[in-house]
Amino acid sequence: MANKRDLKKMVNYVCADIATECLIASEYVKGVDAAKMDAVIAKLADIQTLALSNIAFSFDAVRSDFANPKDYNKAKSAYFHRAYQSLKQKFHEKVNEVVKDMNQALPEEVKAANIKEANA
Repeated sequence: MANKRDLKKMVNYVCADIATECLIASEYVKGVDAAKMDAVIAKLADIQTLALSNIAFSFDAVRSDFANPKDYNKAKSAYFHRAYQSLKQKFHEKVNEVVKDMNQALPEEVKAANIKEANA
């Protein structure tokens, strides 16, 4: 990810796309449990809020803690790399949970048709 702004945009786009899919499914797919889809959208909003609030963090060391600026920059880069990887991993896990919840709200005949189409 190039910067925090791009990461925030990615989180917003993913959450908006999934919420749109939920709304479309609840309106146009017969037999979908609309209450479950509403719960999925609410859970998705919580995930989005949490992810956006966790994007902003700072390195907890200062330059004087290191022998030279090169070591400081290396440690800072490694810290941010680990932090962003952890944030992305947690976000992907939560999104996968939401997708599973979405699939549970679908009727069995729609699930079977989706599996058949995916395997074709």
